[in-house]
Amino acid sequence: MPRPAPNSNARGLLATARHLPHPAAMSTPAPFMTTSADGHGLQPGGQVYRPPSEADSLLLQVTVGCSHNRCSYCAMYREKRFAIRPQAEVEALIDAYALGRPAPSRRVFLCDGDALILPHARLVQMLQSLRAKLPWLQRVATYGDCRSILRKTPQELKELADVGLGMVYHGVETGDDLAMAAIVKGSTRLEVIAAADRLREAGIRHSVIVLLGIGGVAGSERHAHETASLLSRIDPPYVGALTVTPVPGTPLWQAQEQGAFVLPDPWQLLGELRILVAESELTACQFGSNHASNYLPLRALLSRDRAPMLAAIDGVLARRDAGQLKPEWARGL
Repeated sequence: MPRPAPNSNARGLLATARHLPHPAAMSTPAPFMTTSADGHGLQPGGQVYRPPSEADSLLLQVTVGCSHNRCSYCAMYREKRFAIRPQAEVEALIDAYALGRPAPSRRVFLCDGDALILPHARLVQMLQSLRAKLPWLQRVATYGDCRSILRKTPQELKELADVGLGMVYHGVETGDDLAMAAIVKGSTRLEVIAAADRLREAGIRHSVIVLLGIGGVAGSERHAHETASLLSRIDPPYVGALTVTPVPGTPLWQAQEQGAFVLPDPWQLLGELRILVAESELTACQFGSNHASNYLPLRALLSRDRAPMLAAIDGVLARRDAGQLKPEWARGL
Protein backbone atom coordinates (compact mmCIF):
# COMPACT_ATOMS: atom_id res chain seq x y z
CA MET A 1 0.00 0.00 0.00
CA PRO A 2 1.48 3.38 -0.88
CA ARG A 3 2.73 5.80 1.80
CA PRO A 4 2.84 9.65 2.81
CA ALA A 5 4.93 12.31 4.42
CA PRO A 6 5.28 14.85 7.21
CA ASN A 7 2.59 14.22 6.50
CA SER A 8 0.00 12.73 4.47
CA ASN A 9 2.16 9.71 5.21
CA ALA A 10 1.31 7.73 2.15
CA ARG A 11 2.95 4.45 1.50
CA GLY A 12 4.57 5.24 -1.76
CA LEU A 13 4.16 6.94 -5.05
CA LEU A 14 5.47 5.15 -8.08
CA ALA A 15 8.82 6.65 -9.01
CA THR A 16 10.59 6.18 -12.32
CA ALA A 17 13.92 7.35 -13.62
CA ARG A 18 12.41 10.51 -15.06
CA HIS A 19 11.57 11.66 -11.52
CA LEU A 20 15.19 11.79 -10.39
CA PRO A 21 16.34 15.28 -9.34
CA HIS A 22 19.23 14.83 -11.77
CA PRO A 23 20.14 11.96 -14.12
CA ALA A 24 23.01 9.67 -13.32
CA ALA A 25 25.67 9.32 -15.99
CA MET A 26 24.94 6.63 -18.56
CA SER A 27 28.06 4.72 -17.48
CA THR A 28 26.73 4.20 -13.94
CA PRO A 29 24.33 1.44 -12.89
CA ALA A 30 20.66 2.18 -13.49
CA PRO A 31 19.24 3.68 -10.30
CA PHE A 32 16.09 1.53 -10.42
CA MET A 33 16.46 -2.22 -10.64
CA THR A 34 14.09 -5.14 -10.59
CA THR A 35 14.53 -8.88 -10.86
CA SER A 36 15.10 -10.42 -14.27
CA ALA A 37 12.77 -13.00 -15.79
CA ASP A 38 14.45 -15.89 -13.98
CA GLY A 39 13.86 -14.18 -10.64
CA HIS A 40 17.53 -14.14 -9.69
CA GLY A 41 19.47 -11.47 -11.56
CA LEU A 42 18.93 -7.71 -11.58
CA GLN A 43 17.94 -5.60 -14.56
CA PRO A 44 16.96 -1.95 -15.09
CA GLY A 45 13.32 -1.08 -14.75
CA GLY A 46 10.48 -2.11 -12.52
CA GLN A 47 8.52 -0.11 -10.02
CA VAL A 48 10.05 1.84 -7.16
CA TYR A 49 7.98 3.49 -4.42
CA ARG A 50 8.64 6.31 -2.01
CA PRO A 51 6.50 8.36 0.38
CA PRO A 52 4.92 11.51 -1.11
CA SER A 53 6.88 13.55 1.43
CA GLU A 54 10.07 12.30 -0.23
CA ALA A 55 9.02 13.65 -3.65
CA ASP A 56 12.00 16.02 -3.78
CA SER A 57 14.47 13.55 -2.30
CA LEU A 58 17.21 11.78 -4.17
CA LEU A 59 16.24 8.09 -4.42
CA LEU A 60 18.92 5.50 -3.72
CA GLN A 61 17.86 1.89 -4.22
CA VAL A 62 19.86 -0.36 -1.92
CA THR A 63 17.53 -3.38 -1.84
CA VAL A 64 15.15 -4.88 -4.37
CA GLY A 65 11.61 -5.59 -3.20
CA CYS A 66 10.52 -6.43 0.34
CA SER A 67 11.96 -9.17 2.52
CA HIS A 68 8.51 -9.93 4.00
CA ASN A 69 6.29 -9.35 0.96
CA ARG A 70 3.33 -11.26 2.42
CA CYS A 71 0.94 -8.50 3.54
CA SER A 72 -2.43 -9.42 2.04
CA TYR A 73 -3.27 -5.89 0.86
CA CYS A 74 0.05 -4.94 -0.73
CA ALA A 75 0.90 -5.32 -4.41
CA MET A 76 3.95 -3.04 -4.42
CA TYR A 77 6.71 -5.66 -4.66
CA ARG A 78 4.98 -8.84 -5.79
CA GLU A 79 6.81 -8.88 -9.13
CA LYS A 80 10.20 -8.81 -7.38
CA ARG A 81 12.30 -11.28 -5.46
CA PHE A 82 14.03 -9.68 -2.50
CA ALA A 83 17.74 -8.99 -2.98
CA ILE A 84 20.40 -6.77 -1.48
CA ARG A 85 21.99 -4.60 -4.13
CA PRO A 86 25.75 -5.06 -4.48
CA GLN A 87 27.66 -2.47 -2.50
CA ALA A 88 29.80 -1.55 -5.53
CA GLU A 89 26.66 -0.52 -7.46
CA VAL A 90 25.40 1.55 -4.55
CA GLU A 91 28.76 3.30 -4.21
CA ALA A 92 28.83 3.98 -7.97
CA LEU A 93 25.44 5.64 -7.74
CA ILE A 94 26.50 7.77 -4.79
CA ASP A 95 29.57 8.85 -6.79
CA ALA A 96 27.36 9.74 -9.76
CA TYR A 97 24.91 11.69 -7.61
CA ALA A 98 27.82 13.58 -6.05
CA LEU A 99 28.57 15.02 -9.51
CA GLY A 100 25.06 16.42 -9.92
CA ARG A 101 23.16 19.21 -8.26
CA PRO A 102 21.76 18.72 -4.74
CA ALA A 103 18.27 17.36 -4.31
CA PRO A 104 15.78 20.21 -3.67
CA SER A 105 14.99 18.83 -0.22
CA ARG A 106 18.65 18.10 0.64
CA ARG A 107 17.44 14.59 1.50
CA VAL A 108 18.03 11.01 0.36
CA PHE A 109 15.46 8.22 0.54
CA LEU A 110 16.64 4.60 0.60
CA CYS A 111 14.53 2.17 -1.47
CA ASP A 112 13.00 -0.49 -1.74
CA GLY A 113 10.49 -1.72 0.78
CA ASP A 114 12.67 -2.21 3.84
CA ALA A 115 16.22 -1.00 3.34
CA LEU A 116 16.55 -0.97 7.13
CA ILE A 117 16.76 -4.79 6.97
CA LEU A 118 20.33 -4.46 5.64
CA PRO A 119 23.11 -5.72 7.93
CA HIS A 120 24.15 -3.02 10.34
CA ALA A 121 27.72 -2.65 9.06
CA ARG A 122 26.47 -2.19 5.48
CA LEU A 123 24.03 0.52 6.55
CA VAL A 124 26.66 2.37 8.56
CA GLN A 125 29.12 2.24 5.65
CA MET A 126 26.46 3.50 3.24
CA LEU A 127 25.36 6.36 5.48
CA GLN A 128 28.98 7.38 6.07
CA SER A 129 29.59 7.37 2.32
CA LEU A 130 26.51 9.50 1.70
CA ARG A 131 27.58 12.02 4.31
CA ALA A 132 31.14 12.17 2.98
CA LYS A 133 30.25 12.49 -0.71
CA LEU A 134 27.07 14.60 -0.49
CA PRO A 135 28.03 17.51 1.77
CA TRP A 136 24.61 19.11 1.21
CA LEU A 137 22.81 16.13 2.76
CA GLN A 138 20.55 16.97 5.70
CA ARG A 139 18.61 13.73 6.27
CA VAL A 140 18.33 10.12 5.14
CA ALA A 141 15.03 8.26 5.43
CA THR A 142 13.78 4.75 4.68
CA TYR A 143 10.83 2.43 5.06
CA GLY A 144 11.03 0.09 8.04
CA ASP A 145 8.87 -2.31 10.00
CA CYS A 146 8.94 -4.13 13.32
CA ARG A 147 11.17 -6.88 11.97
CA SER A 148 13.84 -4.56 10.63
CA ILE A 149 13.69 -2.14 13.57
CA LEU A 150 13.81 -4.78 16.28
CA ARG A 151 16.66 -6.65 14.57
CA LYS A 152 18.77 -3.61 15.42
CA THR A 153 19.92 -3.14 19.01
CA PRO A 154 19.28 0.23 20.68
CA GLN A 155 22.99 0.95 20.33
CA GLU A 156 22.94 0.13 16.61
CA LEU A 157 19.95 2.38 15.98
CA LYS A 158 21.69 5.19 17.86
CA GLU A 159 24.75 4.70 15.65
CA LEU A 160 22.55 4.88 12.54
CA ALA A 161 21.04 8.12 13.82
CA ASP A 162 24.51 9.52 14.47
CA VAL A 163 25.58 8.89 10.85
CA GLY A 164 22.47 10.41 9.30
CA LEU A 165 19.37 8.19 9.48
CA GLY A 166 16.69 10.66 10.52
CA MET A 167 13.32 9.13 9.62
CA VAL A 168 11.70 5.70 9.41
CA TYR A 169 8.34 5.37 7.65
CA HIS A 170 6.46 2.49 9.27
CA GLY A 171 3.30 0.91 7.91
CA VAL A 172 1.65 -0.04 11.19
CA GLU A 173 -1.78 -0.28 9.47
CA THR A 174 -3.79 -1.18 12.59
CA GLY A 175 -3.58 -1.45 16.35
CA ASP A 176 -5.84 -4.52 16.38
CA ASP A 177 -3.95 -7.80 16.73
CA LEU A 178 -6.80 -9.71 15.06
CA ALA A 179 -6.60 -7.48 11.99
CA MET A 180 -2.80 -7.65 11.97
CA ALA A 181 -2.94 -11.43 11.87
CA ALA A 182 -5.64 -11.42 9.17
CA ILE A 183 -3.56 -9.26 6.83
CA VAL A 184 -0.38 -11.28 7.52
CA LYS A 185 1.41 -8.18 8.75
CA GLY A 186 4.12 -10.23 10.42
CA SER A 187 4.06 -8.22 13.64
CA THR A 188 1.97 -7.65 16.75
CA ARG A 189 0.76 -4.65 18.71
CA LEU A 190 3.40 -5.24 21.39
CA GLU A 191 6.12 -5.37 18.74
CA VAL A 192 4.93 -2.07 17.27
CA ILE A 193 5.21 -0.51 20.72
CA ALA A 194 8.71 -1.95 21.22
CA ALA A 195 9.83 -0.70 17.79
CA ALA A 196 8.45 2.79 18.41
CA ASP A 197 10.15 3.01 21.79
CA ARG A 198 13.45 1.89 20.27
CA LEU A 199 13.31 4.51 17.52
CA ARG A 200 12.45 7.25 20.00
CA GLU A 201 15.33 6.29 22.29
CA ALA A 202 17.72 6.37 19.32
CA GLY A 203 16.54 9.83 18.21
CA ILE A 204 15.08 8.62 14.89
CA ARG A 205 11.76 10.18 13.91
CA HIS A 206 8.85 7.82 13.34
CA SER A 207 6.31 8.41 10.58
CA VAL A 208 3.38 6.01 10.99
CA ILE A 209 0.86 4.85 8.40
CA VAL A 210 -2.53 3.40 9.32
CA LEU A 211 -5.19 1.99 6.99
CA LEU A 212 -8.84 2.96 7.21
CA GLY A 213 -11.03 -0.03 6.39
CA ILE A 214 -8.44 -2.76 6.92
CA GLY A 215 -10.65 -4.47 9.51
CA GLY A 216 -13.50 -4.80 7.04
CA VAL A 217 -17.11 -4.03 7.93
CA ALA A 218 -17.26 -6.48 10.81
CA GLY A 219 -14.06 -5.28 12.46
CA SER A 220 -14.36 -1.61 11.60
CA GLU A 221 -14.98 -0.12 15.05
CA ARG A 222 -12.61 -2.46 16.85
CA HIS A 223 -9.85 -1.60 14.37
CA ALA A 224 -10.46 2.14 14.80
CA HIS A 225 -10.55 2.09 18.61
CA GLU A 226 -7.52 -0.20 18.90
CA THR A 227 -5.55 1.87 16.41
CA ALA A 228 -6.32 5.09 18.27
CA SER A 229 -5.15 3.55 21.54
CA LEU A 230 -1.96 2.26 19.89
CA LEU A 231 -1.19 5.68 18.40
CA SER A 232 -1.71 7.23 21.84
CA ARG A 233 0.76 4.76 23.33
CA ILE A 234 3.53 5.19 20.74
CA ASP A 235 2.92 8.95 20.24
CA PRO A 236 4.65 9.40 16.84
CA PRO A 237 5.39 12.87 15.40
CA TYR A 238 3.68 12.00 12.12
CA VAL A 239 0.60 9.90 11.35
CA GLY A 240 -0.93 9.38 7.94
CA ALA A 241 -4.29 7.66 7.51
CA LEU A 242 -4.85 5.99 4.13
CA THR A 243 -7.87 4.08 2.89
CA VAL A 244 -7.23 0.45 2.04
CA THR A 245 -7.73 -0.25 -1.66
CA PRO A 246 -7.94 -3.93 -2.65
CA VAL A 247 -5.60 -4.39 -5.61
CA PRO A 248 -6.25 -7.12 -8.21
CA GLY A 249 -4.01 -10.11 -7.67
CA THR A 250 -3.54 -9.62 -3.94
CA PRO A 251 -4.97 -11.99 -1.32
CA LEU A 252 -7.17 -9.16 -0.01
CA TRP A 253 -8.67 -8.69 -3.47
CA GLN A 254 -9.34 -12.42 -3.70
CA ALA A 255 -10.98 -12.38 -0.27
CA GLN A 256 -13.18 -9.50 -1.39
CA GLU A 257 -14.14 -11.34 -4.57
CA GLN A 258 -15.11 -14.39 -2.49
CA GLY A 259 -17.10 -12.29 -0.02
CA ALA A 260 -14.75 -13.05 2.87
CA PHE A 261 -13.72 -9.37 3.13
CA VAL A 262 -16.18 -6.50 2.81
CA LEU A 263 -14.75 -3.00 2.56
CA PRO A 264 -16.63 -0.39 4.64
CA ASP A 265 -18.53 2.22 2.66
CA PRO A 266 -17.31 5.85 2.61
CA TRP A 267 -19.44 6.82 5.62
CA GLN A 268 -18.16 3.96 7.75
CA LEU A 269 -14.62 4.84 6.70
CA LEU A 270 -15.23 8.41 7.83
CA GLY A 271 -16.52 6.99 11.09
CA GLU A 272 -13.18 5.25 11.55
CA LEU A 273 -11.34 8.49 10.80
CA ARG A 274 -13.48 10.27 13.37
CA ILE A 275 -12.56 7.73 16.05
CA LEU A 276 -8.87 8.16 15.27
CA VAL A 277 -9.09 11.94 15.50
CA ALA A 278 -11.26 11.93 18.63
CA GLU A 279 -9.41 9.28 20.63
CA SER A 280 -5.73 9.55 19.66
CA GLU A 281 -3.88 11.47 22.38
CA LEU A 282 -0.74 12.70 20.65
CA THR A 283 1.78 15.20 22.00
CA ALA A 284 2.89 17.04 18.86
CA CYS A 285 1.70 15.07 15.86
CA GLN A 286 1.06 16.15 12.30
CA PHE A 287 -1.98 14.02 11.50
CA GLY A 288 -3.12 13.71 7.90
CA SER A 289 -5.77 11.98 5.82
CA ASN A 290 -4.77 13.85 2.67
CA HIS A 291 -3.49 10.83 0.78
CA ALA A 292 -5.08 10.27 -2.62
CA SER A 293 -6.90 7.16 -1.41
CA ASN A 294 -9.04 9.06 1.11
CA TYR A 295 -12.52 10.51 0.69
CA LEU A 296 -11.96 13.50 3.01
CA PRO A 297 -8.49 15.12 2.96
CA LEU A 298 -7.46 16.68 6.27
CA ARG A 299 -4.12 17.65 7.72
CA ALA A 300 -3.40 19.39 11.00
CA LEU A 301 -1.51 19.39 14.26
CA LEU A 302 -3.86 17.11 16.17
CA SER A 303 -3.22 18.47 19.67
CA ARG A 304 -4.13 21.97 18.47
CA ASP A 305 -6.70 21.34 15.75
CA ARG A 306 -8.72 18.37 16.99
CA ALA A 307 -11.96 20.38 17.35
CA PRO A 308 -12.05 21.81 13.80
CA MET A 309 -11.06 18.43 12.37
CA LEU A 310 -13.93 16.73 14.19
CA ALA A 311 -16.30 19.50 13.10
CA ALA A 312 -15.32 18.94 9.47
CA ILE A 313 -15.86 15.17 9.72
CA ASP A 314 -19.14 15.55 11.64
CA GLY A 315 -20.47 18.03 9.10
CA VAL A 316 -19.88 15.60 6.24
CA LEU A 317 -21.31 12.66 8.18
CA ALA A 318 -24.42 14.65 9.12
CA ARG A 319 -25.21 15.70 5.56
CA ARG A 320 -24.24 12.44 3.88
CA ASP A 321 -23.78 14.33 0.66
CA ALA A 322 -21.48 12.36 -1.63
CA GLY A 323 -20.69 15.61 -3.39
CA GLN A 324 -18.59 16.59 -0.37
CA LEU A 325 -16.38 13.54 -0.80
CA LYS A 326 -13.47 13.14 -3.18
CA PRO A 327 -14.94 11.52 -6.31
CA GLU A 328 -13.96 7.97 -7.11
CA TRP A 329 -12.14 9.01 -10.27
CA ALA A 330 -9.86 11.26 -8.21
CA ARG A 331 -8.93 8.56 -5.66
CA GLY A 332 -5.97 6.30 -6.08
CA LEU A 333 -2.92 4.73 -4.55
